[in-house]
Amino acid sequence: MSRDQVIGWGLLAISIIVVLIYAYVLFFTPYSGLLMQLTLLIAVAGVFGILGWIGYTLATTPPPKPIEEIEKEIEEEAKKESSGPQSQSS
Repeated sequence: MSRDQVIGWGLLAISIIVVLIYAYVLFFTPYSGLLMQLTLLIAVAGVFGILGWIGYTLATTPPPKPIEEIEKEIEEEAKKESSGPQSQSS
């Protein structure tokens, strides 16, 4: 068995064990309320953490150049390439 397969089976086993422990604590112990609160806190923090990261990225990323400027630069480069080899000599 390859290393990736061993890691995959290990992750599967750990996932099953965690789900079983979670279900046991949720249904058979007096800590079910605390467990639900922690679960909801983690879920909400995860969703809004990702949303905040997207907002930060949008706020700090400079806007792209307008298409007109890009087209103008491409035309200028094409003009330089078409006239460039004739004027260069060694």
